[in-house]
Amino acid sequence: MTKMTGFWRGARVAVVAASALVMASTAQAQDTVKIGFLGPLSGGNAQQGLSARNGFQLAIRQANERGDLPFKIEPVILDDGANPQTGVAAALKLTNDPDVVAATGHWNSGVALATAPVITRAGIPFVIWGAISPKITESNNPLLTRVVPTLVNTNEPLAKWAAEKIGKKIAIVSDTSDYGAANVKAFTKPFEAAGGTITDTESAPVGTTDFRATLTKIKSGNPDALYFGGVVTEAGLVRQQMKEVGLDVPMIGVDGFYDPEFIKIAGAAADGTISGIVKEQENAKLAEMDKAYQAAGFAEPAGTYTKNAYDAANIIIAAIKKAGKDRAAIGKAIRETDYDGAMGHTTFDENGQTKLPVQLELRVVKNGKWETLPQ
Repeated sequence: MTKMTGFWRGARVAVVAASALVMASTAQAQDTVKIGFLGPLSGGNAQQGLSARNGFQLAIRQANERGDLPFKIEPVILDDGANPQTGVAAALKLTNDPDVVAATGHWNSGVALATAPVITRAGIPFVIWGAISPKITESNNPLLTRVVPTLVNTNEPLAKWAAEKIGKKIAIVSDTSDYGAANVKAFTKPFEAAGGTITDTESAPVGTTDFRATLTKIKSGNPDALYFGGVVTEAGLVRQQMKEVGLDVPMIGVDGFYDPEFIKIAGAAADGTISGIVKEQENAKLAEMDKAYQAAGFAEPAGTYTKNAYDAANIIIAAIKKAGKDRAAIGKAIRETDYDGAMGHTTFDENGQTKLPVQLELRVVKNGKWETLPQ
C-alpha cells in the first residue's frame, strides 16, 4: 500500500468518525426538549413564585427519573418580577429559544395578560398556573389554557357569604391593575344581588404605601367590612392602616393576599382578616406530591400554587409524550387533557379554562396564623 493510498484511507476513516460524532451530537440534542416557567422569583410576591417553581421542577425531575419518555426535559426558569414589563422581557427571551416547546406561567394576572400574546404568537402552548383574571381565557386562544379557576369562582360565593354573615354594607379598596378591577366587578355584582350595598369604591396604583386618607373617607360611611381587591404588600399596608385610622371592621378578600407575608406586613392588625380561597381537593395525587416535595428538600415550604404548577407541568409533559415536539400538536393535546392530579380532575372548556369544580374555603388570621374559618 502506497503512502498516498494510506493517506486517503485514513482520511475516509476520519471523515466517517467525524460524521458519526456529528450525528451522535445531533441525536443527543434532539433528545432534549425545553419547557419554560415564568413567575415572580424576586420582590414582594416571590414566595408565591418560588413555591410554584419548585412544584414545576419536581414534576420535571420525576418525569426524567421515570425514564419512560424518548427525551430528556430541560426546565427554563425565568423571573417575571410580578411586573408586566419584566414579564414581557422574560417571555421574549423564552420565545427566542427554538428548543422550548411549551411553557407555564404567572401568578399575577396583569403579567399574564401582557405575556400571553407574546408567547402564543411565537406558537408556544402556554398553561397558566396562577393568574385568575377572567380576561385571560376569554379570547379562546387555542394555545392558551389555565389550570386554576378564575376569581369569579371565589368572589361570588364570598360575596354571598359576606352579605349573610358580615353585613349589608361593605366598602371596597383595590389596586388599579386588571386583577384589581376584575375583583371589584366580580365581588360587587353578587354582593348587591344578595341585598348588599357598596358604600365606597376606591382604588390606588400598585406600589401605593399610604392609604390613610382613603381609609378615613371610607370610615365616614360606617361600613360593616372592607373588601380589598389586590395582593400581598398593599393588602398588608391597608390592614395595618385601617387600625391606625380607627376603621375597626373586618377586612375580606380572595386569595390574592392569602400568604404568610401578609401577616408579617400587617403585624398584629392582621388578626381577623378573612380570605376566601379554593378549597384543596384531598386526594391520593396531592398526598403523593406533598410526600415527594418534602423528600426533595426544597428550601421553601409548599404553598397554595405548588400543586398548580406541578399539575401544569405534568399536563404539558403528558401532551408532549402524546404529540411529540410539534408545538401546535402539543397545544391540541393540552386542550384534550383528561388528567387526575394534585388539584383534582382537570379538563378544559372550549376557551381553555379548567372545569375543575370549586368549593370556597374561608381562612382567617388568628393569633398571627391563617386558620380555617368554620362556615
